[in-house]
Amino acid sequence: MYTVSTKTFNARPIAGPSGGIAVTTIAVKRPGEARLKDLFKPGKVGKFEVKNRIKYGACCVSNYNGRDGTITPRELARVRVIAGTGCGLITNQGAYPDPWGEGKAYFRQVAIHDDKFLPQFEMIARYIHDAGAMAMQQILHAGRYGGIDLGYCIQPSVVPQTLPHFRPPREMTKEQIAVTVKQHADAARRAIRAGFDATEITSFMGYLLANFNSRFTNQRTDEYGGSVQNRGRFMRELIDAIKQATPDNPLSVRLNGAELMDKWGGNTQDESFELMQQAVDCGVDMISVTVGWQEAPESSFGRDVEPGYWNFLSEKAKKMFPNVLVAFGNRLPDPAMADQCVRDNIFDYWEVCRPLLADPEMIHKAAEDRMEEVRPCIGSLNCLSRLFRDLPYTCTMNPMLGHEVEPEYHVTEATEKKRVMIIGAGPAGMEAAITARQRGHSVTVFDKADKIGGNLAAYAANDLARPADLQSVIDYYGVMAKKLGVEVRLNTEANAKFMRSVLHEYDACIVAAGARTDLESFRYMPGSELLIDALEVAHRRKQVGKRVVMLGGGAIGLTISEFLQKAGHEVTVVERDKRIGGDIMPTFKWRHTAWVDELGIKTICSAQLVKVTAEGATVKTAKGEEVFVPCDNVIVSSPRKANHDLFYEFQWMIDELHGGGDATVPRGLD
Repeated sequence: MYTVSTKTFNARPIAGPSGGIAVTTIAVKRPGEARLKDLFKPGKVGKFEVKNRIKYGACCVSNYNGRDGTITPRELARVRVIAGTGCGLITNQGAYPDPWGEGKAYFRQVAIHDDKFLPQFEMIARYIHDAGAMAMQQILHAGRYGGIDLGYCIQPSVVPQTLPHFRPPREMTKEQIAVTVKQHADAARRAIRAGFDATEITSFMGYLLANFNSRFTNQRTDEYGGSVQNRGRFMRELIDAIKQATPDNPLSVRLNGAELMDKWGGNTQDESFELMQQAVDCGVDMISVTVGWQEAPESSFGRDVEPGYWNFLSEKAKKMFPNVLVAFGNRLPDPAMADQCVRDNIFDYWEVCRPLLADPEMIHKAAEDRMEEVRPCIGSLNCLSRLFRDLPYTCTMNPMLGHEVEPEYHVTEATEKKRVMIIGAGPAGMEAAITARQRGHSVTVFDKADKIGGNLAAYAANDLARPADLQSVIDYYGVMAKKLGVEVRLNTEANAKFMRSVLHEYDACIVAAGARTDLESFRYMPGSELLIDALEVAHRRKQVGKRVVMLGGGAIGLTISEFLQKAGHEVTVVERDKRIGGDIMPTFKWRHTAWVDELGIKTICSAQLVKVTAEGATVKTAKGEEVFVPCDNVIVSSPRKANHDLFYEFQWMIDELHGGGDATVPRGLD
């Protein structure tokens, strides 16, 4: 947990969530708070004072809860971490408001359609208030993406799904619309009774509110469809009903600044801002500007989007609606950038979530001027990939996420302090080193390379998305190793002979030596001596000719192929499976397939390499046909093989022997 070394004084009362008296304190400014003074200055939402300009966004449903919508101890443990992030305004994840589950998007989404759920929401509101933050509850009716337990979904019109895993749609009647509006108002009233200070409704990702607002899914011919004014009627009725149900409490609305749904005939940006104007005219207290739908054919906040890219949308909203609070955070992971945006009046509140999944202490580290110690969010969207498979979300960078309730996942002081050696300075080895050192062990890391990072450094060097994101992981490990006193010995190969020379110095060994390309599996193939290891190419230790065949269309093969094709090579990818990208997480697979198309990379799937000559490669297709591909070099990226050799060499040399990362099973960074 973080440590906050501040003094408090001069406590003063302000209005509490129920009209009573809550106590806040003025804290001595920490060095980062003085530097990021606009981000950390107090604000106000409705009648509620907020300690800073940071809003924890309800960016993901956790899927930690019961199938009936009840909140579990796992979720409560997670909420306690969220409450402690240091945000001035915290939005609890979206709860569906109807008893049938038509609004339910995820198997374990929380529900707020009945008073029986009040005690669990009361506990969450209390956690947030105890941490000194304002509490907001989001109401999430998934509409087109809902009805997960029902086999159908509801939306304004029967517009067929473009993604096959969503349910067939049914058109809502006017009676159903009226009932849905009432359900939202009742849910908002319930949230305020539970102790929340404010509520939020959301169109983010293409949920029900977006379905009515958008030309794509709203093809009605009655008063709820047609013009932008008519399409916004449902939203205006929602806002009016919630404002009447909770007249003393602020209401936030999350609305698209850009749908990115041009391919499907969605709203233009001008129409999106017309809808914001309608919300403002109805008296909303805050507009949370969002970007994109689940069905959008382009990225809104993945690694391929430059940080700050979408800021122009919030800046436009702030200029159009100067008297309404604007919250924004799409692909904006850096507190310094957020501070500048608040100062430049681009938005009022930095809405942040995923960077706080990666490092819940980020706000405190920023306040203490320790940003170099922040565990970075790299935008890999592992959180969304898990969510879209109806699994509890996890984080590539934070192994604790989702396990807060489990004591064994907490980094605690070791009962017995040991001398630990770690073989490999890649992500698995450095993660193990830092954790072991935090527990009080003495740690030495050995790596044969001249720098830390392992194959991740080579992967980053070939990445077309954002190499800086992947490099930030390596930089973080370097900073933390130095801060914690982890000894790193580079240019040192740990083999059996070396091990015998240092046996007396260590009590435990963790083998995190990674994985290698399995060139041995081709040793009986004609021309196998001509094959080139993809990792040698990635590390720039091998140069290749103009025409290249890449064997393996997974993450490594595609990343190197994309880099080479962009650099002027002509690449053909040969893949055993029916499709490329089999080992790439779902939320980024589309990006690689798009690059393949955009760059003109040729692919041959359901095929395997059978022969290599100086003139080219011969591959056999699933139909048994042999195809000759002229090329200068054949690069092998698949299959991969764990570096298990050291396990066998060391098993009789040291008391404790453990494995980690790709040395156990070759996988991705997560």
